[in-house]
Formats: sequence, C-alpha cells, structure tokens
Amino acid sequence: MLQTHSDHLRAGRDLDPTAVPALVDQLAAKDVSTEDKADFLIALADKGETTAEIGAFARELRERATPVPVDDATRERGLLDVCGTGGDALNTFNISTTCALLCAGAGVAVAKHGNRAITSQSGSADVLTALGIPTDLSPEAAAAALTEHNFAFLFAPLYHPAFKHIAPARQLCAQQGQRTLFNFLGPLLNPARPVAQLIGVPRVDLCEPLGQVLQDIGVRRGMVVCGSAGERRMDELSTLGETAIAEFYQDKGWAETTMDPLNLPLLPATLADLAGGDAATNAALTQAVLAGEDRGPKRDAVLLNAGAALFVADVVDSITAGWELAAAVIDDGRASAKLEALAA
Repeated sequence: MLQTHSDHLRAGRDLDPTAVPALVDQLAAKDVSTEDKADFLIALADKGETTAEIGAFARELRERATPVPVDDATRERGLLDVCGTGGDALNTFNISTTCALLCAGAGVAVAKHGNRAITSQSGSADVLTALGIPTDLSPEAAAAALTEHNFAFLFAPLYHPAFKHIAPARQLCAQQGQRTLFNFLGPLLNPARPVAQLIGVPRVDLCEPLGQVLQDIGVRRGMVVCGSAGERRMDELSTLGETAIAEFYQDKGWAETTMDPLNLPLLPATLADLAGGDAATNAALTQAVLAGEDRGPKRDAVLLNAGAALFVADVVDSITAGWELAAAVIDDGRASAKLEALAA
C-alpha cells in the first residue's frame, strides 16, 4: 500500500485525506520495512505536503496519542506550547526550550512537547536531561507537574505509541539529509492539547498552512513564525532580521505580518552569536541566560521569543510587553528559581 501511494505521490497526485488512517497503520506497523516507510515520506516531501494532508495526519495521530489528564483548574488557566519544527540547519542553541522555561517562570502553564535530536546536535529532550529536568514523565506525573510547577515535558515517543516503528524511517531520512512530514507534525501533536501555541518553521510558505491546521485542531491562540538570518531562515522569531508571522486569536481571524526587530533594544549580533553545541553546552547556555549571567545576543533571542509566547498565552497585550515581562522574570530571579525547582 505504501509503495502504491509513493508512486502516486511521485506522479504529482495529492493524498486523499480518507486514506490517511490506513497510511498511518502502515507507517506504524512493525512488519512494514523501514525503507518502504522512508520512501513514502520522501515522496510526500518531494511532492510537497498540502495543508489538507498535514491536517489529516495531525488529526489521526492526535487521536492515537496517550492523553494527559490535566485537571480542570489548570486547563482553564490555558496551556501553552512553544516549539520549533527544526530543520533550519543553523545550529543555534535551544532557544524555544529556554523560552518555554522562562514562560513557566512567568507563571504560565507550559506543556512542552518534544523529542531527542534528529536533525540537530541537541533536541529539547537532550538539553532538558542535561539540565536535570525529567523527560520521562507518565501522563499522570506530567499533569501533576503542570499543576505544581507550571511545566511538564512530554516526550513524544512515550505519548505516541505509533512513533515506535516510524522513528527508524525518520532517522534514515535524516541520515540522507531529507526532512519529512514529521518535522512539521511534531508541534501539532501535543497530547496535552494546549490552547495557545507558538511554532517556528524553517520556511515562510509553511506559516499560513500550519497556522490553519492549528486552528482546525482547536488551538484558540496561535502564532507560526519564520525568521531571517541573512539569506537563511530560522525556526524562531529572529533578532537578526525580519520575521514572517501568521497569527490568529479566538474568533478575531487571521493576520499575516512581518516583524522588524529594529524597534527592539537589541545588541549587535550575527548568527554565530546564537550558535549552540551538544546537550551539555546548550544546557550551560540556557542556565546562563535564565540566571541573568548572559546579557548578550542569546538573551535577546530568548526575550524576543518569550515575549511572543507570553503574548500568544494572553498574558500581555503586545510582544514588546512580553519582552519586558520576560526580562523582569530573569532579572528578579524567578527564571533561575524555576529552573532549580524543576531540576530538584
């Protein structure tokens, strides 16, 4: 079945959304070869995923996810997720993960959905492990952590049983330098079902389609961003150049805008100033930013993205106000205290 659909995709034909449940069965099956799965994912990527295709896979995989039993009071406060899809090949430090921890320090309940590194040196699970923060929480433990600490990491393989037999195909594609549908799907599959999400993507043309999918699956406030770094693109809001933004808020409709960082109090910076390394290196960088020890370009990048996340979470009324709140949370010690509490 996968081979037949791979042939259709190479002929330029889009998938019928009604075929997606059976396709997920095949991708998740133990007895279907890794090579056939990778071939299908590559054919789909080469054709170019449509909004309908991304949405169909997102809905099917969300239904198969293990739910997180978040209590009503915590859910009513509104859950936030902050995540980059990866795939920009820029080797920046873990900006989104640092941003998520900072938002938790500001009092927002953050359900951070993520994985180990696939296309980078350090994924969110890797850097959090290096920081001493649990990344293997059961659904019940994750729900308790959200209530008690405003932060829980949801390790994707634990919450998506279907991923067990999909991961080898993703890894095979990654070894070939090939991104797949799953680079886009990860942020859409959060099993805690957050109502507010900030997602970074490595291509401008993905902003509006992924935003549409977010809205279709029930997210109430969403922002999908793609920043510029010279001639290259990054899956974050950028302090190095303009950022393309697609956003929506409850029933207020869509807006597609461009943000210029020149109006922010930024230090001069280059892409090299945002470089990361392995998990231990990135953990040290995160600690330095959240402790207020690093007051350079890395701090600026985190403040900008945290400012946007706090705005999406409806805590502040502008990204600039979010920047100011995030800076205060670092400078008054709340950020470092949160890091210490989570690692206790």
